[in-house]
Amino acid sequence: MRVNKYISEAGLCSRREADEWLLAGRVTINGEVVTTGAKALDGDEVRVDGEIVKARILASTPGAKRAVYIALNKPVGITCTTDQDVDGNIIDFVDHQERIFPIGRLDKDSEGLILLTSNGDIVNEILRAENHHEKEYLVAVNKAVTDEFLKGMARGVRIHGQMTQPCRTRRIAKFGFGIVLTQGLNRQIRLMAAEFGYRVTQLRRVRIINVKLGHLKPGQWRNLTDAELKSLLPNRTQW
Repeated sequence: MRVNKYISEAGLCSRREADEWLLAGRVTINGEVVTTGAKALDGDEVRVDGEIVKARILASTPGAKRAVYIALNKPVGITCTTDQDVDGNIIDFVDHQERIFPIGRLDKDSEGLILLTSNGDIVNEILRAENHHEKEYLVAVNKAVTDEFLKGMARGVRIHGQMTQPCRTRRIAKFGFGIVLTQGLNRQIRLMAAEFGYRVTQLRRVRIINVKLGHLKPGQWRNLTDAELKSLLPNRTQW
């Protein structure tokens, strides 16, 4: 088994984050530092930062405990990182009995829906799906929303050296609008708005594909339903 998968299935992090640890030289197999592409065989001793990584049975194994999938209403000020040395990290905030980690990110100064799971093997699968599925946000800005602004946002804006994909926008208040994206560039909405001279004063994500924030109050979380999991992972029969 590739060591990044071994680490993620142990519940430490996602495969993507495990690859970052490998590149940083934090992972050893039988005392030897390894990098991306390395494989862990039966009986190998895998360590991260000197600590032994203990394999566990995946929830997809018949008879095994089901993995955790939750929807959290993340408050402003919480950072979407598994690094528990960071003050206000999302792992300590949720304080779940299982080792969980966020699927994707939501800026520290943004709030709303974010998904977390104990199944690191599935994180990248959902992230790939996110690139083709909708995420909806409600946004407040510092000046009146105009038709020209909404049309310009919907057409696409050049940020991070690339044009954003076309999206849907709608006015919801004099100083507020809704936007539905099918991509997730870093601080995308804030940077897009800034290109038109707007400053985002509040940003809340209210939907990821068919998973809705609903009545969750800031800081509250709930388990995903089977219907929501089927929409997120349509090609899987077990989670």
